[in-house]
Amino acid sequence: MEHPENSEEYKGLTVNGGVSQPSIINPYLNRKRFARKQYSVDEMVDGILQGNVTMLSQAVTLVESMNPEHQEKAQKVIERCLPHSGKSVRIGISGVPGAGKSTSIDEFGQHVLNTYGGKLAVLAIDPSSERSKGSILGDKTRMEKLSTHPNAFIRPSPSAGSLGGVARKTRETVILCEAAGFDKIFIETVGVGQSETACHSMVDFFLLIQVAGTGDELQGIKRGIMEISDAIVVNKCDGDNVKACQMAAQGFRNALHFYPTPESGWTPRVLTYSGFYGLGIKEVWDMIYEYFDFVKQNGYFDYRRRQQNKYWMRETINNALLNDFYNNPTIKEALQMMEERVQSGEKTSFMGAHDILELYYKH
Repeated sequence: MEHPENSEEYKGLTVNGGVSQPSIINPYLNRKRFARKQYSVDEMVDGILQGNVTMLSQAVTLVESMNPEHQEKAQKVIERCLPHSGKSVRIGISGVPGAGKSTSIDEFGQHVLNTYGGKLAVLAIDPSSERSKGSILGDKTRMEKLSTHPNAFIRPSPSAGSLGGVARKTRETVILCEAAGFDKIFIETVGVGQSETACHSMVDFFLLIQVAGTGDELQGIKRGIMEISDAIVVNKCDGDNVKACQMAAQGFRNALHFYPTPESGWTPRVLTYSGFYGLGIKEVWDMIYEYFDFVKQNGYFDYRRRQQNKYWMRETINNALLNDFYNNPTIKEALQMMEERVQSGEKTSFMGAHDILELYYKH
């Protein structure tokens, strides 16, 4: 840009170019020093089976990666870990935003580890940013006690817009955690309503956390979420809120009478507790372990695991077909042209879809 000071009428003036700014990156930075070591499949599997949390974290990162090379490597690791999995209890924890899920998990985890021993993995599924697709809550920061516990592993993952707020690869992450010796798995979901069925399809027990006095009691008794819950617990039952929580709990008990008995034969319970003050935590977990004794005795525990395996085989087929369809070069090109014709009104949405599918089947 020309400076007016340099014109003829200001001959005696000159404008210095200024001092060039140095780079914000240290020119002496040794990038290799900070590069993460890449482990082979054998090293990774051996590390996971020995309970090495660093190896487990790197394997989970591979599972979540969209890079085809990472995916191929991750599948080899999962395949090798599969025979060592299945020896845990998997508990899904859901509830409306603000119900105190993270605070409750912090207390639940402490109680479970101190009472029953073993190792606990918490897969906290964060809502995703629409722009970066990254986590926006950082649930790990709200689990202060568990995050420093030597026998706890917390892995926040962005939901990346997947159904039910359950991360796309949570199922595989569960297998890796079990192979690493974690015998208790918590899966915390975003809490978005009826689509929590995705979480229900990978856990042995589904716990729904509710709060009293939210202004709309109907939100608490939606059929889709109520009928898949094995227990409902009302949080924040402390101080002046005790009476309201007890009334809400009675309302949920009354609502449950209208639902048919679950396939497991277990009658869902409704309890109250306070996650913040740690009140009623023991009663909640006594009830959960009573459930496990019940379903293991009548054979439903193993039956549900087998049904889940079948469900996830079909889900994997669906995902593979979707990827093959949208990554097909011919379909990509044809789809772009068809979208333009649909937008211009030349074709209806349904006929456009029909023509694209016809092309895919022929191809």
